[in-house]
Amino acid sequence: MPPMVVIPIRSETLRILKVQHHNVASVICNRVNNQKEEQYLVKWSSKKPTSYPVFSWHTPLELVNCLELVQDYLEAKQTHSSRKRKSPDTDTEIDRRASPANRLLSSSRASSTSSTERSSSSSGRTINAEIKTYNGVLEESKGAITAKSVTQPDIPRISVADIPTLDMVQTARSSSTYTAENMIRNEILQRLRALPGAKVHLSNVHDRSAPSLRFKFIAESVLQEGVFKADPATQIGCQQCRPHMGRNIGCEYTKKCDCLEYASVDEARLSDEQKKEYRTIREEGGSTIGLPKKFPYYADASDRTGCLVPFYLRSRNPIYECNDSCACGPFCRNKNVQRGRHVELEIFKTKKRGWGLRAKQDLREGEFIDTYRGEIITDEEATRREESGGKAKASYLYSLDKFAESEGLSQEELYVVDGEYMGGPIKFMNHSCEPNCRQYTVSYNKHDCKVYDIALFACRNIPAMEELTFDYLDKDEEEDDDDEAVESSQPSQESVPCLCGAKKCRKWLWT
Repeated sequence: MPPMVVIPIRSETLRILKVQHHNVASVICNRVNNQKEEQYLVKWSSKKPTSYPVFSWHTPLELVNCLELVQDYLEAKQTHSSRKRKSPDTDTEIDRRASPANRLLSSSRASSTSSTERSSSSSGRTINAEIKTYNGVLEESKGAITAKSVTQPDIPRISVADIPTLDMVQTARSSSTYTAENMIRNEILQRLRALPGAKVHLSNVHDRSAPSLRFKFIAESVLQEGVFKADPATQIGCQQCRPHMGRNIGCEYTKKCDCLEYASVDEARLSDEQKKEYRTIREEGGSTIGLPKKFPYYADASDRTGCLVPFYLRSRNPIYECNDSCACGPFCRNKNVQRGRHVELEIFKTKKRGWGLRAKQDLREGEFIDTYRGEIITDEEATRREESGGKAKASYLYSLDKFAESEGLSQEELYVVDGEYMGGPIKFMNHSCEPNCRQYTVSYNKHDCKVYDIALFACRNIPAMEELTFDYLDKDEEEDDDDEAVESSQPSQESVPCLCGAKKCRKWLWT
């Protein structure tokens, strides 16, 4: 009889019950049964500490709600098997001897197989086809599989210290995990399809792994406890602009667009009188409204439409986009990043650096790719996460400190974006000391200096399928051509080696 737990609905239909994630502590081992069906050994959670928790074998379909735990097991198994260890064929005779648990299970098997279904209990119908449980029985409760700890002679009993047994480990080495791996991959693909914007693909030609199911794909950053955007009343849009000005592209004249009040002055367009005025403003303070500015994006009818103009691309000036309070209409050329990603991307497995990201199409210099998203947390929470993670753990923290100096914000007042647990495709973009993408501050509310977007743009023309990279250190003032500085870079106690392979690689990344 197949070990899958089923409940008949009609004579011709079977309803497959599922194991609920919150009831499972971990996945321990895998095997393929006599019906050529993959099974995974589950350790059930216990309300009280015990050396004899319930263990049971389940198919991937029964564990569809626990795929994260199955993936954890498969990754640990892959890591373990990739280490240089002696083959089972070279083990000593002592190593090959079965554990006491194996002998116990063998002696229990004869008495256990005489009954294919155990008696009912008050909490639900007990289901235990053949031998698939240890230290207890399985039940149906509220349409799901649950476990009940039972001690009686015909139920195999095994300590948590003895499982997985040597026989289980050896069987797992040669047992297929194809079905579970496909289910995990399909779940990731389903999550990617749910993302707004152009399609995001997944490619892995090196192995059968997939990105972690524990990572949550989100359409926009999530504000966590202690993080607040500025009062919505402060989001004031431009009121002198109109949707159909000049070339019908929304905002057209920088002197009229109130959204550019805090944007950098286009000094090349200043008259002699304006230069004097601008010097006074810089020395004594004051508003630069009315002085020449630049819109961030090209608006001409060419292949550059929507790309960053050199004034912003080269200078890393903060970008101020129009917003929903503006009178320029929904199709204003100064609403680019907020419309979302239009570039078709692919998350792919690299040879040496884990997962990476690339575009399925040619990218133009200055073209918007996507935003770096995640949890927006306080500086205090970011510090706590860093300390609990340790130096060896990868960091996905990005400080929102662009306006710290100009607004007099202390380190404790700043917010931080953490993309480790949730975010977008940019999470998979690797570092390079000579990147082809750069990150820019994009604000939709000029009066909110603490919450804004981090947008990634192509800093040169990028052919399709070239890996997309950005500089994790994000030094606006970095001397890119300082060869001596690159050659003299030395590691510190908190640094990790850089694997970008660039000609001017700094060799080390500082955490």
